[in-house]
Amino acid sequence: MGCWRVPGPLLPLLLLLHSSPSPACPAACRCSPGEVDCSERGLRDVPWSLSTNTSTLWLGYNFITVLGPRSFPPLPGLRLLSLPHNRLELIHGQALLGLGALQELDLSHNYLSVLSPETFLPLSSLATLNLGSNRLGELEPLVLSALPQLQALLLQDNPWVCSCDILPLWRWLSLNREKVREKSLLLCRVPEQLNKYPIMAFGDESFRQCQETSLSFQHYITFFIIGPFSFIASIFFCTFMGSVIVFYHNLRRESHCWRR
Repeated sequence: MGCWRVPGPLLPLLLLLHSSPSPACPAACRCSPGEVDCSERGLRDVPWSLSTNTSTLWLGYNFITVLGPRSFPPLPGLRLLSLPHNRLELIHGQALLGLGALQELDLSHNYLSVLSPETFLPLSSLATLNLGSNRLGELEPLVLSALPQLQALLLQDNPWVCSCDILPLWRWLSLNREKVREKSLLLCRVPEQLNKYPIMAFGDESFRQCQETSLSFQHYITFFIIGPFSFIASIFFCTFMGSVIVFYHNLRRESHCWRR
C-alpha cells in the first residue's frame, strides 16, 4: 500500500497549524490580534464568542439596552471596553464579572439614571471611567469608592439634581478634584433657579441648611421612643385633670346641698 510522505521541513509547520486553531471572532465584528471591533453593527447584546486573548473591545453605536448578569464571557486580558452611544438603561450588579483586568471603561452617551454600588466592584484595576452624557441625577459615592485605582472620572452633561441629596457626592468630588475631568461641565439641572450652576462652585456654606436639618439614626430612634411616650403621657394627664375637675364640681355640689 503506497504512502504519501511529507517533506521533513513541512511536517512541523502542518502540525502547528493543526493544533493551533485561530481565535474566535464574532460574525458581525472585525478582529485583529487582541482587538475586537463590533461598532455600528446593530447589536442588541454583547457577542459571546470572544477570544480570551481580547484586550480591546469596541461596542459603540449599537442598540444594547441592558447588561444583565455575566454579560461578558471571561476576558482576563481585557484592558479597554468601549460602550458609548448605545441605549443602556440598566447595568446589573454582576454584569462585569470576569473583567478584573479592565483599565478603561466608556459608558458615555447612554440612558443610565441609576448605578448600584456593586456594579463596579469586580473592576479593581479600573483607572478611567466615562459616565458623561447619561441621565444621572445623583450618584452614590459608594459606587466610586469601589474603584481603588480610579484616576480619571468624567461626569459631564448629566441632569444633576442639586438638592441636599447631592451633598455626599459633592464631598467626594471635593476630596478627589484631581480625578475629576471636565469639572466645569458638571452643571445643575434641577432646581430651575440653579440650572447650569457648576456643582464644584458650591461651598460648605451652601449645604449648611442641609447639615442643620439632617437627622441621624439616633435622632430617629429618640423621636420613635419619645413620640408614643408623650402621647400616652398626655392622655393620662388629661384624664387626671378631668377627674380632678369632676371631683371638684361634685364636692362643691355636695357641700351646697349639705348647707341647704
